[in-house]
Amino acid sequence: MRVLEVVTDVVRVLVPLAVLAAAAPAFAFDPYEIQIYDGSIDARHEVGLEVHMNQPRDGSFHLTFEPSFGLTDWWELGAYFQTAGGDYQGVKLRTKFVRALSPEWRLGVNFELSRLPHEGWGGEIRPIVGFENDRFLVAANPIVSFPASFEPGAMAKVKFGWLGVGLEYYAVLTEPREQYLFEAIDLFGIKDVEVNLAVGQGFGAASGQLIFKTILGYTF
Repeated sequence: MRVLEVVTDVVRVLVPLAVLAAAAPAFAFDPYEIQIYDGSIDARHEVGLEVHMNQPRDGSFHLTFEPSFGLTDWWELGAYFQTAGGDYQGVKLRTKFVRALSPEWRLGVNFELSRLPHEGWGGEIRPIVGFENDRFLVAANPIVSFPASFEPGAMAKVKFGWLGVGLEYYAVLTEPREQYLFEAIDLFGIKDVEVNLAVGQGFGAASGQLIFKTILGYTF
């Protein structure tokens, strides 16, 4: 019952955000945050910072700063400051809710509201399903962006001690359709540190080219 009450409160508070985002234009594959949410979350009053970097083979270098703060053990606030080629490319505000259903399973949802130059307001609702044990990390994010854009993503990683290897998949299934598959390496088990290195290739007529990405994170 407690989980149901939390979900009800979340919906009541954040429905206005979804209504506002619904008036925004749809966007294609997000070049600033190439990441699958696995259900991890900042602890209460914990501060985090992620730095997202990616470089398409023939495109601009994207650099995004993502600070975050844990309001409770299940509620986190965050923001994004985005740049491309050194130029400002907008901001996002987000709020994430996560509950551990068992030692291995995590369930949550992330809401985002964005403001991008020349494109206006945007937003997304990102459900989060994650499974993690000593050997595997698997997660899925069936993202709904506004208006009427479905952008599913998923990953599967195998852990070898402090090292993890696996695949990440990203798609935009509304027009123009895009799909990307990344081969990734992650560091696990290093206290307060997050490292993700990956290279991906778009496939399909509307997908982009080879992309190299890095995520570096630290929890204070």
